[in-house]
Amino acid sequence: MKIVNTEQMRQFENAQVDAGVSLDQLMENAGLAIARSISNLLDGTRGKRVVVLVGQGNNGGDGMVAAKYLTDWGAVVTLYLTSPTKREDKFSECIERRIRVVDAKDDLEHWQLASYVSLADVVVDAVLGIGGRAQLPPNLLSIFKVLNDAHPAKSLCRYVAIDIPTGVDADTGQCDEFAFDATNTFALGYPKLGSILFPGASKIGKLETIPIGLTNTEDQNINVDLIDPEYASKVLPSRKPNGHKGSYGEVLVIGGSKEYVNAPTLVAAAAYRSGAGLVKSALPQNVYSITATSLLEQIFVPLPSSSDGGISKKAAAITQANLQNAGSSVIGPGLGTSYETKAFLQSLLLNNSMITCPVVIDADALNFLAGTYNWESQLILKSILTPHPREMSRLLSRSVEEIQADRIGAASFAATKWQQIVVLKGAHTVIASPEGSIAVSPHINPALSTAGTGDVLAGLIGGLATQVPSMFDAAVCGVFVHGLAAERWSKINGDAGLLASDLLSLIPKALNDLRKL
Repeated sequence: MKIVNTEQMRQFENAQVDAGVSLDQLMENAGLAIARSISNLLDGTRGKRVVVLVGQGNNGGDGMVAAKYLTDWGAVVTLYLTSPTKREDKFSECIERRIRVVDAKDDLEHWQLASYVSLADVVVDAVLGIGGRAQLPPNLLSIFKVLNDAHPAKSLCRYVAIDIPTGVDADTGQCDEFAFDATNTFALGYPKLGSILFPGASKIGKLETIPIGLTNTEDQNINVDLIDPEYASKVLPSRKPNGHKGSYGEVLVIGGSKEYVNAPTLVAAAAYRSGAGLVKSALPQNVYSITATSLLEQIFVPLPSSSDGGISKKAAAITQANLQNAGSSVIGPGLGTSYETKAFLQSLLLNNSMITCPVVIDADALNFLAGTYNWESQLILKSILTPHPREMSRLLSRSVEEIQADRIGAASFAATKWQQIVVLKGAHTVIASPEGSIAVSPHINPALSTAGTGDVLAGLIGGLATQVPSMFDAAVCGVFVHGLAAERWSKINGDAGLLASDLLSLIPKALNDLRKL
């Protein structure tokens, strides 16, 4: 599913008009689709109380069309006019149906608004849409303060935004303090860029894209995709009835130190859960002796330990030999940053033309790169780099705030500059390729803010990279499945208390459901 900015969306709409589809028909399509989605959200509309906030432009017109259909289906609808200007043609259709209308200019203290909202099953924001900006104008500020005071967190009412909440910039994600705080956002045709950029993304709630009759012939030039189940299912590796462990590849996990004994085990377990046929763990001898029974299925490659409990620089030759047979590798989990470990990474990662398999570079291997001058010109491996924002900050020599302010831009810049695939982790994880392809995860889940979940993600991507021809597709699928597994855990347990190991049993179920699509 493509993600668009306001200019691209307007170009698509104009292309439809040029093809003979009127804007009025697109509005009718949008309103009907919105009404259907609200009906699904409420499990039917008969007797349900709906408040529609109406603005002066096309977004307001979409809302009034939706109000018309909801009334026809038995809902009790109130239009709250936020502007003296409105789409008169759509307004007249609502008047014909005797829909209750309240004008904000006659409700100076917004007492009527507060009263109707307090009784509503759903409040619909059809005020500004993609035409809005981050700062609410004075005439709307007082209205949206009332809405914030009656937010759904304090009631069972749903707050539905059409296209994007009023007060959120559809291009930048910047938002007003009192922007409409949606529980659900129905994006028309395509999700908008501001929906996945913070701080505006925190106002979106559950994002759903609804069709309005646009053709997709014009969107091939858009390089940003929001990953959806259909996207992920298309890139999943197939499973052959007569397959064996050799059919699904070998993953070599390289990591571990005395401080981080179990990180490689989480990676190895996740690689197995992805469907990989064989997983080897190359660990320093002192770590191997502790974790040898922690995952019965992994095969070990004990490496010489350094004096401080990490991997000795003498381990490079052994590791290199094992990489010759691997289908993919994950390097970095729990490695530590000792002098000898850095020397080991120097010989393994930089100016090494002998490693031909895809390599996921994670955790302390990223920190090693960040501390190495001109590392990008020396990294000639086929790599997937998986930094979180602080690691990305070190790699790009930018502040974390700069990275987070433009996550898509930062990931895209890094992928092009380094000529590697980049997975910028965090809420709405961004995957970028050197060729310019960008994919964004739909998932935001605070439960993932706990130690070890990044190790599980690295293992998932590494496991898929030995099964899927495209490294970019392996990264995209791994990110989506990781988020989907966490989402399913949260539906049962909430937003806190997740252990990284809890994700492992949920990964095969998520993969199986995607394969059924």
